[in-house]
Amino acid sequence: MASVLSPAGRIDLGHGCHAWVPSTGGWGMSNAGLVAGRGESLLVDTLYDLSLTRAMLDGLAPVTDAAPVSTVVNTHGNGDHWFGNQLVAHAEIIAARGSLTDMRQVGPAEMRALTIADTAAGRFARRIFGRFDYSGVRPVLPHRVFDGETVLDIGGTEVRLIDVGPAHSAGDTIVHVPRARTVYTGDIVFAGSTPVIWHGPFANWLTACDLLLTLDVDIIVPGHGRVTTKEAVRTVRDYLSYVHEQATTRFGAGMPAEAAARDISLGRFADLDESERLAVNVHTVYRELDPSLPPLDGPRLFGHMADIAGPCPGPGL
Repeated sequence: MASVLSPAGRIDLGHGCHAWVPSTGGWGMSNAGLVAGRGESLLVDTLYDLSLTRAMLDGLAPVTDAAPVSTVVNTHGNGDHWFGNQLVAHAEIIAARGSLTDMRQVGPAEMRALTIADTAAGRFARRIFGRFDYSGVRPVLPHRVFDGETVLDIGGTEVRLIDVGPAHSAGDTIVHVPRARTVYTGDIVFAGSTPVIWHGPFANWLTACDLLLTLDVDIIVPGHGRVTTKEAVRTVRDYLSYVHEQATTRFGAGMPAEAAARDISLGRFADLDESERLAVNVHTVYRELDPSLPPLDGPRLFGHMADIAGPCPGPGL
């Protein structure tokens, strides 16, 4: 549904900007980026395990040999954007304050626990995360946090960091490189797959989309999916607005959140991958409408998604 502009691997976007895009999609297969200035570079995110992060760093070496990574920005606190931090721990690692909170709550130990559980949620987690190896991951948290917005000088290149969260997560940083007319959005933009709103509120994510649409940029590097254009931002915004409207209607009719997620027809958004994330998104709407509803922990949220996704192939698969 979004314009696809890129292949996989390291992509030279011009003006010192690069994207790292995996060859396959799916849960946890995230993008990263590199902004190279004179003699130094900024890395946007690491990946979900050490093997993936090493492969990315090797792929970026033709650039970083001359401009070593001096700064790392973690766009948010989901593990697929920071579990590889230990391989770049020599650099200054920066994140929004809310992202640090998320990192402290869910690290590699919690992900291992989720994926070994003998439950529907555990089997679903193994199905979507079984390709990743968390065993060697040592949590390396940001050395520096910021609030709101900050500007960096990366070897003469201006890089703007803007925290547009809480939205997808407790903190969501977009990385704007004005000279390159390029923005790295983290998970504020999913290209070709379903956005998931772990935290909210929805209004903040819609505002973040509006901000992206006002930026003077041509190139959007999403958190997941191929490098794209503002059309992908519009698709995310339209999906979120639609789900909020549909869930609100069912909340008003007294329908439980789990039933509402099964009842909503996704219409033109049905071809987005990972559509089971609707279960999380509906629950987030319900909690906004009724703050007295108890939050669901990770296992219960994954259990609801497993219910929508259908039976897993079998135990341990």
